[in-house]
Amino acid sequence: MAYEGDTPKSAAIDRSDRSGHIGWVLLLAGVLVGATLSLRFLDIEQTQPLILGLLAFFAMAGVFFLFAMAIGVVQFSGQTARNDITKLMADTSGDGLVVIEDDGRITYANESYLSIAGLQGGEVRPVERLFMGAPEVSEAIYRLAQAAREHRPGTEEIRLSPSLSGAQEFGWYRVRVRPVPRPSGRQAAFWTISEVTHERERQENVFQELQHAIDYLDHAPAGFLSVAPEGSIIYLNATLASWLDYDLAQVGSGGLNLTDIVPRDVVSLMTSFSGEPGSVRTETFDLDLRRRNGQFLPVRLYHRIAFGQDGRMGPSRTLVLNRSAGGEVDEGQRAAEVRFARFFNNTPIAIATVDRSGRIVHANAPFTKLFGALTRMAESGAAGASILDSFRERGPIEAALKAAAENRGDILPLELQTAGDSGGSVRIWVTPVGDTGADGETAILYALDTTDFRKVEEQLAQSQKMNAVGQLAGGVAHDFNNVLQAIIGYSDLLLANHRPTDPSFQDIMQIKQNANRAASLVRQLLAFSRRQTLRPEVLNLNDRLYDLSMLLKRLLGERVELDLSHGRDLWFVKADVNQFEQVVVNLAVNARDAMPNGGKLAIRTANISAAEAARLNVSAMPPADYVVVEVSDTGSGMTPDVVEKIFEPFFTTKEVGKGTGLGLSTVFGIVKQSGGYIDVDSKPGEGTTFRIYLPRHIPEVQEAPEEAKADAPKKPAADMTGQGTILLVEDEDPVRAVNARALSARGYTVLEAASGIEAMEIIEERGAPVDLVVSDVVMPEMDGPTLLRELRKLYPDLKVIFVSGYAEEAFRKNLPEGEDFNFLPKPFSLRQLVETVKQAMGR
Repeated sequence: MAYEGDTPKSAAIDRSDRSGHIGWVLLLAGVLVGATLSLRFLDIEQTQPLILGLLAFFAMAGVFFLFAMAIGVVQFSGQTARNDITKLMADTSGDGLVVIEDDGRITYANESYLSIAGLQGGEVRPVERLFMGAPEVSEAIYRLAQAAREHRPGTEEIRLSPSLSGAQEFGWYRVRVRPVPRPSGRQAAFWTISEVTHERERQENVFQELQHAIDYLDHAPAGFLSVAPEGSIIYLNATLASWLDYDLAQVGSGGLNLTDIVPRDVVSLMTSFSGEPGSVRTETFDLDLRRRNGQFLPVRLYHRIAFGQDGRMGPSRTLVLNRSAGGEVDEGQRAAEVRFARFFNNTPIAIATVDRSGRIVHANAPFTKLFGALTRMAESGAAGASILDSFRERGPIEAALKAAAENRGDILPLELQTAGDSGGSVRIWVTPVGDTGADGETAILYALDTTDFRKVEEQLAQSQKMNAVGQLAGGVAHDFNNVLQAIIGYSDLLLANHRPTDPSFQDIMQIKQNANRAASLVRQLLAFSRRQTLRPEVLNLNDRLYDLSMLLKRLLGERVELDLSHGRDLWFVKADVNQFEQVVVNLAVNARDAMPNGGKLAIRTANISAAEAARLNVSAMPPADYVVVEVSDTGSGMTPDVVEKIFEPFFTTKEVGKGTGLGLSTVFGIVKQSGGYIDVDSKPGEGTTFRIYLPRHIPEVQEAPEEAKADAPKKPAADMTGQGTILLVEDEDPVRAVNARALSARGYTVLEAASGIEAMEIIEERGAPVDLVVSDVVMPEMDGPTLLRELRKLYPDLKVIFVSGYAEEAFRKNLPEGEDFNFLPKPFSLRQLVETVKQAMGR
């Protein structure tokens, strides 16, 4: 471009220029004035044709002007006024600018574009003809042309070889296109071509320098890593990866976690530092890193952390020095330091040194994990941060630190409770530092977390207490069953001899009903001691709860809302249906009593997988598939000391006469005897939730749920009379007498024995087998299982019925595997006795 003075001579093409000139207007005005004056020199006859012709000319000119203005050939200068500065900027721009109409006409191209494109056959070449060659070039131009046709913007960076000017081997060009609206309503495409070769070269140089820097860092003689606040390793150099036997190509950035190479106690320390906003903190660690093959690498870490303005910890810059054998330091010193670092950081004992006031000077990772943020505050020099604040009672630890400051060596270990709502138990040993102390150290603290040991001791003590109470309850229940058996038996005999119209009939019924009530209490004692007889069936708990809902609504009353939520596709369980219903009823009644002003009782069922069960952390419950029944209320809740005692028999918070204290103990026994587990969650004022976990049962092909069995047709009542000889063995005289009378009345011949030894004597004197033996299980001298083994030696096919106040499982383990016998739990009615005898004799 050449310049003449200050006015540029533009070589741009602008075919949209329609500007006029004032000279043409003056010339046209002069011609009109001259024509008018010349008419004065002509007569009227000569002027008329001229005037008409002139008027016709102006009329035609006016029509042509209107038509030209309508089609856009003529425009008013006020509507198309140009911004000369903007045009000058476009004309002189270093980027190539070109405007192309929809029909392909180039209506504008600045000098830069003309210098790039040049002329071909007298016409300016369009953009599509400039960039031709490799497929990637053609594809990029095609995408831009498509964007132009669709009136949307687009940008591509194109590498063209050779360059457009031909002076370079290759050139980089940034090509843009965007739509430009036209006054006529049409759209034109505005193309911009910028040469960015030097810019790309600078980028490639920076990239090469970055690659060199990464290469230098990767192969430095020291390891380097960066750790995110949550513990993930976001960078690892090749040197450290080689030391740890990891392949960076496979691990990549973020492929490792700090827990993969660092002990967990140290991880909790390295990811939980605190600092002032905007500060930087550097910590030094001597520890062992874990290689991929499980071996250890002794290292020293310089762990540098920067904190943001919000006080949050940012990614670390961690330098790793190899401390393994072969370094330049003194080998003996190095080995001693490594050995001490291993002892100090890998021991399960928490160790720290403190000064006279209890401020922590140095601490290992287990100590930091045990005492948490307080240790980190003390290490950072926070004022007033003392280990004394970690315990509920400061007196014992203060006295021990004082004794250590006086170099006394007879300091006894301390059992302390850590502060906080969830405080645990800690055993502390304090020893004096002596003359070797530095940084004000006066004592060494050794701490061992005994929280889990305390919990195990408490659980063991509770288990032993419950077992002792259970044995007592079971023994009492067994003796009571014998007494109740006699009362119920003689009541049945009296009722058989009295008609309902007799005056004494109602009195006898009262005796029997109260005996049955006593038998119900005895069953609860047996349930608690887990010695009751269960009849497990395959159940779907959703169906059982639905059937039980009407009874529960009556028990709860109108003030308590019942909400049943059934889990979908609930698994089967195997349990005694009657006992399960008793569990739910007992929990519902307790919930009702805890909501005297009304509330809501929610019962929910769900499947719990083995993985979920492991996360629940229910005491003593192994990971397995369970079905959970959750019973929660909105009542008054319980305090922790009450929760600890709720399953003990005869413990109740109700008023005298309103509860026996056996409800929850019965629930506990039934659940445990069914192979399940029970958990309780309660807080005062927030209600109580009981969760019962029953093991999942997978039915076999021949098994069917109890609903299917309930549809089976009932058999007609059979004749209870019979014939045969029965040996009745019972050490309680009243029970033996009433049972003998009942069997004799049905036509059987009854031989009575008060013990197992007496029963053997009767069999030996008889010299022949009896048809049936009905024997108690618990007897002096010779119990029922021992009697059965002796009788089997004489008569292997002898039929036996055992009667007992204990559960069948309590003595089955004392019998040979596969032993066949019938069982009748005490107390039983005389009708149940004769029915069982009839069935056994009929086999």
